[in-house]
Amino acid sequence: MLALTILLMSAATLGVGLIPSYDSIGMLAPALLVFLRMVQGFSTGGEYGGAATFMAEYAPDQRRGFLGSFLEVGTLAGYACGALLMLTFSLVLGDDAMHDWGWRVPFLVAAPLGIVGLYLRSRMSDTPVFEEASATGSTEDETGQQFHDLVAGYWKQILLLGGLVLALNVCNYTLLTYMPTYLDQRLGLTTNEALLVPVIGMLSMMVFLPFAGHLSDRVGRKPLWWTSLTGLFVMAVPMFLLMATGLPGAIVGFAVLGLLFTPQLATISATFPAMFPTQVRFAGFAIAYNVSTSLFGGTAPAANDWLVDRTGLDVVPALSMMVACLAGAVAMRHVVETSGSSLRGTELPGTEASERELAELDAR
Repeated sequence: MLALTILLMSAATLGVGLIPSYDSIGMLAPALLVFLRMVQGFSTGGEYGGAATFMAEYAPDQRRGFLGSFLEVGTLAGYACGALLMLTFSLVLGDDAMHDWGWRVPFLVAAPLGIVGLYLRSRMSDTPVFEEASATGSTEDETGQQFHDLVAGYWKQILLLGGLVLALNVCNYTLLTYMPTYLDQRLGLTTNEALLVPVIGMLSMMVFLPFAGHLSDRVGRKPLWWTSLTGLFVMAVPMFLLMATGLPGAIVGFAVLGLLFTPQLATISATFPAMFPTQVRFAGFAIAYNVSTSLFGGTAPAANDWLVDRTGLDVVPALSMMVACLAGAVAMRHVVETSGSSLRGTELPGTEASERELAELDAR
C-alpha cells in the first residue's frame, strides 16, 4: 500500500505539470486539474495512516515519540522544499514567465522523487508487530469484517481520534496551507514575502520536533498536547494581530504559533496509532484521520476565507483555531496515555487487558 501511494502521488503531481492550457482544451483543463488533485488526495489519505503506523510499530516502546517525530520532520521538509522551489522559480523567472510556463516546472520534480520513493519502499518489510499478529491468527483477511469490527468495537476511539484530528488539522491547514494566501491577499504582503514567512516558521519547527518527541517519551503524550492546545488557544489572536503589522511581525507571529503547534505534530505517530489494537490499527487510524481531515481540516482555508469576507474580521482564522483547540481538549480528556506502552496484541494499548495479553504472549 505504501508503494502504491507513492506511485499515485508522483504520477498525479507530474500530470498537473503536463496539463494543457485552457486555451488549448477549454473546460477539460480545470476538470483534469480537479481529477488529479483528487488522486493526490486519495494518495495522501492512504499514505499518512500507513506511514505513521509503520513507524510506530517499528519503533521501540520507550522511543516511539522521538523516532515518530521524524515523520513530521519529513512532512515539514516537503512543505518547505516545495515553497522554496516555488519561491526560487518566482525570483529567477519573474512574474510573467512564472504565470506563463514556469509554474509547471516544480511539478515535474515528482517523477524522479517517485522513482526514489518506490525504490526505498521496495526495500521495506512488514513490521514485527503485524507479523506477530499474523502468526497468531489475529489479523483478518476480509475487509468487510474488519470494517464491521472496527466500527462496532472501536467507535469511541474513532470519535476521540476524530476530535484530536479536528484540532490538529484545522491548525495545520490554517498555518501551513492557508497562510501564504492569507498573508498575500488579506494582509498585503508580496507573493514572495508570503511564501518566505511560512518557510522560516517551518524550518524553526523542524528543529524542535525531535526534542518535543523525545520529551513525550519522558513525560507522556498528553502533557504535550495540553500545552499545545492551551498555548494556541491563548496566543492565536495576539499572534494574528502581530502578523498584521508587517513582515517582521508576520515572521515572529507565525514562528510562535508554529512552535506552539509543534508538540501536536511531534507526537502524531506515537499517539494516534496507539489508540487502536494491531488488527484494526491502520484502518482505524486512516478512516478516523481522513474523515475528520476532509470535514474540518481540508475545508479550513475555504471556510476562513469565506468568513473573513462575510465578517470583515482578519482574525477569523485565529478564532477558528481557538474553536478547534476546544474540540481537541474535549477529546483529550478521554484519551488513554500510551507513552511507553507496547503496541503488540489485540487489546487497546495502555489498558489492563493489554498488559494481561502481553504477559500471555511472552509466556508462550
